[in-house]
Amino acid sequence: MYVFVLDKNKQPLDPCHPARARELLKHRRAVIYKRYPFTIILKGRELENSTAHPHRLKIDPGSKVTGVAIVPECAGRVVGAFEIHHRGQQVKNALESRRALRRGRRLRKTRYRKPRFLNRRRRKGWLPPSLESRVANIETWVRRLRKLCPITAISQELVRFDLQQLQNPEITGVEYQQGELFGFEVREYLLQKWGRKCAYCGVENLPFEIEHIHPKSKGGSDRVSNLTIACHDCNQDKGNQPVEQFLAKKPELLRRILAQVKAPLKDATAVNTTRWQLHRRLQLTGLPVELGSGGRTKFNRKTRGIEKSHWTDAACVGASTPAKLLLNGVKPLIIKAKGHGIRQRCRTDKYGFPKAHAPKAKFYMGFTTGDMVKADIPSGKYAGKYTGRIAIRFRPSFTLLQKDKRFDVHPKYLTTIHQADGYEYSIPK
Repeated sequence: MYVFVLDKNKQPLDPCHPARARELLKHRRAVIYKRYPFTIILKGRELENSTAHPHRLKIDPGSKVTGVAIVPECAGRVVGAFEIHHRGQQVKNALESRRALRRGRRLRKTRYRKPRFLNRRRRKGWLPPSLESRVANIETWVRRLRKLCPITAISQELVRFDLQQLQNPEITGVEYQQGELFGFEVREYLLQKWGRKCAYCGVENLPFEIEHIHPKSKGGSDRVSNLTIACHDCNQDKGNQPVEQFLAKKPELLRRILAQVKAPLKDATAVNTTRWQLHRRLQLTGLPVELGSGGRTKFNRKTRGIEKSHWTDAACVGASTPAKLLLNGVKPLIIKAKGHGIRQRCRTDKYGFPKAHAPKAKFYMGFTTGDMVKADIPSGKYAGKYTGRIAIRFRPSFTLLQKDKRFDVHPKYLTTIHQADGYEYSIPK
């Protein structure tokens, strides 16, 4: 990924190649401004050829992960790639736990009171907290990236899946079905629903065919609840047999497929619920916002021969996608939303009774929970060098959080490289 560059007045310039950034840092013509995403700021006089060409920010919203890519308007090269992991389900679980505790406490401590609804009004555009957190994450990073890169336009995938089109393929008429996006919406949804594997044999990385679970020749419909994906061999072997007959000797597989058929459209619904609210907030930036569908995104990606991932999907959003995209050497910055801590001072057990009181202080020995640090541990079981996020205790023993493990470390071995801002960062190897 390219390196973001700011001039001496903190105005964004064109991102530069990492080799160019190393040269500027080596000759002390620039200093590090920010680690995540990596940004340098020029010092002294302006560079002779420093410019700020228009760039487009492309967004592929998702229920769990949102892909973001930055593409210059004058060249088809991805200069920035990000994958934002949301915490919507965690927010929902926390609210449900709090609601259960409050209900139990009211039943124990108070007389029955009739519910009051007339004084409970929600503002226009209100979203449930779990969905609001998704929109807020994207809004935050649009604002941050605009400070680091000369972004002049935004492309947004407005809808991942058209639920009406999935439920009834003929709802928008023959023109849509026979257009260049024919089948992309339904196929993309089925690939995600069935994990990009053959439903019958589990094989991966093959061209899959859309298959009717209940054969169409025996009364089966084209509704998405009757469709799955299968490899060519399984599709031919099944033919027009009912799935119960085809899998009569595999009762476990049959039970799993029938259960997955009834899986709710939860993730698609979350994306569709937030799409217009996100669109309105992007418009408030004052930048032109281009819209595109999920079918258009997949069409662009397939015709350009690009492998699927969240950030590559973002690079292919909308009709503004260049005919050729250069992706060599690009690694996305993985951004995981972690929240900003809690204000709750009284900690309770699972029944809602007080068990501990948290201190009011936020810092200890110059560190706070959520800081990204470098650890250089000279000896012991965990000797070595690490980079990760810490959780502090009010004693010299912090918890260093790694991808696959966590362990305690003394703060004297830690160096802060990025202060806590509600997110955790990593780069895939």
